Amino acid sequence: MINLLGNIKRVRNRLENAASKCKRSSKDITLLAVSKTRSAQMIRQAVEYGIHSFGENYLQEALQKISELQSLSLDWHFIGPIQSNKTRQIAENFSWVHSIDRVKIACRLDNQRPANMQKLNVCLQVNIDNEISKSGFKMDEVESAVKEIIDLPNLQLRGFMAIPRYQDNFDAQREPLAKLRKLIDKVNDSLDNSNKLDTLSMGMSSDLEAAVFEQATIVRVGSDIFGNREPN
Repeated sequence: MINLLGNIKRVRNRLENAASKCKRSSKDITLLAVSKTRSAQMIRQAVEYGIHSFGENYLQEALQKISELQSLSLDWHFIGPIQSNKTRQIAENFSWVHSIDRVKIACRLDNQRPANMQKLNVCLQVNIDNEISKSGFKMDEVESAVKEIIDLPNLQLRGFMAIPRYQDNFDAQREPLAKLRKLIDKVNDSLDNSNKLDTLSMGMSSDLEAAVFEQATIVRVGSDIFGNREPN
């Protein structure tokens, strides 16, 4: 049996302790519960314990949960790979998208965002370790992509997301995350005040503390909240 309340308390304590050590407020960091493969009932229980933002990777599974839980007015984030034929449903059902890895995908989301909805908050996925197995813009492609996406009328470009290579050492964890922090600072130097980026989506169960030290504003935590997923 998963002790969901205990898990959430432990993760929040980790967030608060890390934030305190680097003189940040944990209130400035969103805890995004990664709820892929988890039931709607488990999400409902997490809401009772104070979680309101949920990250989903698989569209059809997510749409079913969004429909079932629509009375709760939750903040749904799409964090998985995006296929072109899925952009309309993503644009219509989510408030955030973290995983834009092509300008084409951003343009499709912009065109398909319903006019009666607020702008879709988006992050560009950055492949900070240049891993062949991972999606995302290369570091030297980001500034050009920002210029193409920043003025799309139905999107609000908020910042960057990354999934760095696994490391079990705190200093090694910080190194790639620092690259993303420096990148957002560099990009912001070229933007006017109305377009400044304010979001770094980075840090998961294993490297949450390193991400907080490197100015993460959203940390994406799955297993340390919901427990390890059952193998397929």
